[in-house]
Amino acid sequence: MHRGATIGGLARATGVNLETIRYYERIGLMPAPARSASGHRIYEPAHETRLTFIRRARELGFPIEDVRGLLALSATDQPCCEVRAIASQHLDAVRAKLADLQRLEAVLAATVERCAETLGTPHCAVLEMLEEGA
Repeated sequence: MHRGATIGGLARATGVNLETIRYYERIGLMPAPARSASGHRIYEPAHETRLTFIRRARELGFPIEDVRGLLALSATDQPCCEVRAIASQHLDAVRAKLADLQRLEAVLAATVERCAETLGTPHCAVLEMLEEGA
């Protein structure tokens, strides 16, 4: 990206949707860019760097408030201990989600297997499981 890029140029350079960039500006994750005489946003390379950081953190599943904290810590001299705490907390949440997904996978696999046994009958194991709430 070059100096004075448009929002379209920033979006192309970072792979972030235009509306997402505007949203990040509205909630204060991205600093407001300068404006041209006609009112168009003018982005600098620092915007690209910051947006790339945000995109990568979001790809890793960090919630917006954690991204905000990580951005603040990235501007400090000794952020590693605090960053580690945020990342560890997020890792715990990811592991809990994985465990939930593994339980979900087991229930669905067993139900689909039961469904295969009832093909051609008026009974459907998946629908029965949903009705039972089991």
